[in-house]
Amino acid sequence: MADASDYFEQLIIDRYFVSISTWAALFSSAPSDAGGGTEITGNGYGRQATTFARVSSIANLAADVTFTASGGAWATVTHMGIYDASTAGNLMVHMALDTSRTAADGESIVFNAATDDIRVSVN
Repeated sequence: MADASDYFEQLIIDRYFVSISTWAALFSSAPSDAGGGTEITGNGYGRQATTFARVSSIANLAADVTFTASGGAWATVTHMGIYDASTAGNLMVHMALDTSRTAADGESIVFNAATDDIRVSVN
């Protein structure tokens, strides 16, 4: 199998994470490469727009992403996925969170661009 050049890896990151709109989704059970998992629903949940910046062949989260529960608590969040649409769409990448997170009514789950390790690598 061939290896991608650094140039091509950077093109992939730019094309699929830096130059298009992407949305973060939260899950209470693991999605797989084929999709699935249990995305959080109700109580004010909605996917949130994300911004990525490329550093070499890695796309790093460039701005904080905040999800706020309203009208009730959410199930425990264990995974995150990045989609190409705010609803439906295609799951592009998925990851388990290092630590599960919860949000009661009125509380927020924030992914901090400076401190949370939300990044995509193609190498």
